[in-house]
Amino acid sequence: MKNKVVMGSISILGKSMEEKGATVVISHHIIDGKQDQYEAWLKEIGPLCQKSEGFMDWQIVRPIPNLTFIYTVIIRFNTVSNLKSWMVSHARKELISAVRPLLAKEDSYEINSGLDFLFASQSNKNKPPAKWKQFLITWSAIFPLSIGVPIVLMPLFKELKISEYRYVSSLLVTGLIVFLMVYLIMPNYTKLIKKWLYN
Repeated sequence: MKNKVVMGSISILGKSMEEKGATVVISHHIIDGKQDQYEAWLKEIGPLCQKSEGFMDWQIVRPIPNLTFIYTVIIRFNTVSNLKSWMVSHARKELISAVRPLLAKEDSYEINSGLDFLFASQSNKNKPPAKWKQFLITWSAIFPLSIGVPIVLMPLFKELKISEYRYVSSLLVTGLIVFLMVYLIMPNYTKLIKKWLYN
């Protein structure tokens, strides 16, 4: 779905999203050196989003300093209609227009129910896999990442003296895990086992 102000891809999964609530995953690739301006923009758009009807919560997965430049913003609303109302609202359109000079790529987002966005399948858009399968696949993917990512990042943390700040290091570790899950692991993992996953 595209419009003149916001260019994004919207994928709606499941038949009963209105009952489950809805989640939007927004990806913003920030131009190097513009992070501080983007953070200021988040402080401006955040309160407006939180005042929107049906807002439940939002989380920001920040990039790893000097390594990545993508911010992932995950927002939850109580219904699809309330979420879509915010996404196409005049206030958001104006703020997206204001932030566009900071973005290396266009504003893009996906609307889904729960964690179904991790299991999106072009050939099974209306049939998310069983919840117990989602649980097993997510668990089996997160477990090795929760062990491997800290091992890989610890030498870097020690060199940058980040390891002294437990909450900062935890934020970076979990941020990288979520990033890998959403953009690398799950898209390929689900393709590999799609025959079992969607049966």
